[in-house]
Amino acid sequence: MSVEVEQVRSVEVPTRIVHGPGAIGELGALVRGLGTRRPMLVTDPGVVSAGLAERALEHLEGAFLFDRVRANPDVELVSEAREAFQEEGCDGMVALGGGSSMDTAKAAGVLLAHGADSILDYEYGRKPITRRIPPLVTVPTTAGTGSEVTLWAVITDHERKIKFNVGGTPLIGAHVAVVDPELTLGLPPAITAATGMDALSHCIECYTCDYHQPFTDAFCIAGIELCARWLETACQDGKNLEARTGMAYAANFGGLAYGTESAGAAHAMSQSAGGVHECPHGALTARVLGPVCEYNAEAAPGRYARIARALGVKTDGLTEEEAARAGVEEIYRLTEAVGIPTLQQMGFSEDEIPMLAQIAHEDPQTIGNPRELDVSDYEEIYRRAFSGRE
Repeated sequence: MSVEVEQVRSVEVPTRIVHGPGAIGELGALVRGLGTRRPMLVTDPGVVSAGLAERALEHLEGAFLFDRVRANPDVELVSEAREAFQEEGCDGMVALGGGSSMDTAKAAGVLLAHGADSILDYEYGRKPITRRIPPLVTVPTTAGTGSEVTLWAVITDHERKIKFNVGGTPLIGAHVAVVDPELTLGLPPAITAATGMDALSHCIECYTCDYHQPFTDAFCIAGIELCARWLETACQDGKNLEARTGMAYAANFGGLAYGTESAGAAHAMSQSAGGVHECPHGALTARVLGPVCEYNAEAAPGRYARIARALGVKTDGLTEEEAARAGVEEIYRLTEAVGIPTLQQMGFSEDEIPMLAQIAHEDPQTIGNPRELDVSDYEEIYRRAFSGRE
């Protein structure tokens, strides 16, 4: 195996990961071990109605329930969480749910650590994060974002109709992540598909972006292999614990692969477009992933050929370029096989392409894409996303 010679890089993993079926039983001891006596449980109404918040609260003495998280958490929600934490005299947080709950808790933690009022001040590139957030335990109930271990929070600004990043530093990372695949049993197929494809996209983009390095490469390839092996099964049989376990680890690996840097064009597109229309981030990322990979493959055929093999594509006898294209076709196939909705079904129209392309180009994640692209290139990729394989 050849090793690329690179500049000096770093890998920072501030989060202890406690994992496996039944790991939720360790939650109380882990929270107490961080010195937290009055935790705020940050979650959403869906998690509460599914009975998962109650399961967490069984292990959390003296906890305050903050169940106002909504999809695509916004600037206002982060301030609400920060205010609730202070009013209730809390001294730590447990984020239970998908990426929205975990990003809300991380962003609120930034405000609490710095005595600030608005998370807008800490948009990446503005004020630096200089203090560690209060003790945070993340407990994912979906297998997708990997937010339980990422060093980022993604927040919506409705005024600008964009999503922006907060973080890029271990100071925002959770202190402990509890990865219990039993919490994802019975998750509906549509959510399983969208979150699972999000995990796959993290692994593919972090493997091919300009910031890739051997340590994160290992997470990426393992995550892609797990998605290829278990995603369709998890969508078809929501009670299959082996499939749920595989996808829980795939999501976690994708989160670890992100590191302190960024992904690429697919996330630039989905993150920016998600500020225009309220829609599931994972589904949106999945729908643009194939066209982005099709555009990028010629710039990194060796890496896309390796992705093809991780996806289970038979590449014997193929050139790197042929193998890379075969891998892209498998991504398109998997997107359809798990039932990802079209862009139209998510509320987008082709008339919006110029606007969507412009805001995607302005997203910071454009910089890390393996092939340079301008606004017109984004327009072409969006057209492919609308037309599918035509």
